Amino acid sequence: MGQIRIISGQWRGRKLPVHDAQGLRPTTDRVKETLFNWLAPDIRGARCLDLFAGSGGLGFEALSRFADSVTFIEKDKQAANQLRSNAAALKSTAAEIIHTDTLALLSQPCSNPYDIIFIDPPFRKDLLDQVIELLEKNHYLSQDTLIYIEAEKELGEIITPPSWHCYREKSAGQVAFRLYQKEEL
Repeated sequence: MGQIRIISGQWRGRKLPVHDAQGLRPTTDRVKETLFNWLAPDIRGARCLDLFAGSGGLGFEALSRFADSVTFIEKDKQAANQLRSNAAALKSTAAEIIHTDTLALLSQPCSNPYDIIFIDPPFRKDLLDQVIELLEKNHYLSQDTLIYIEAEKELGEIITPPSWHCYREKSAGQVAFRLYQKEEL
């Protein structure tokens, strides 16, 4: 059993247990710190969606920094149960954990788009193209939605819709991470 650390906000320094699931790689503190520096002006009060939530490191960090709500999507049952336990330990009523396949969920229309979406799929599973297509097709994005994508560096360029502007990008070790903003064309 591993653990993640919340970097800043109301739960700064808290360590949360992480279920050891196959392919689970929690976002490193260094990457999280950079991402949340980028998101600092937008995170408070945001409605967030954490796809392939895994350890919940991104979603719990968002909640710690006063996001309004985070919906965690996780396919692995034990990882989803650990997310529920961690939300209960933090006494968070703003965390919704949904145990389901991300692609199945995104195949359903969304009636209330999100402000910030975290996408950190398992590496080398070719899931990004489908996720991007379904987010657009089924109205998960509003004008100005921020979309974070963390992927293996070897993947190279990510093909996104013309309305997605790459706002920031960096790499650390084997990981490339980017923040996009949906804009009007």
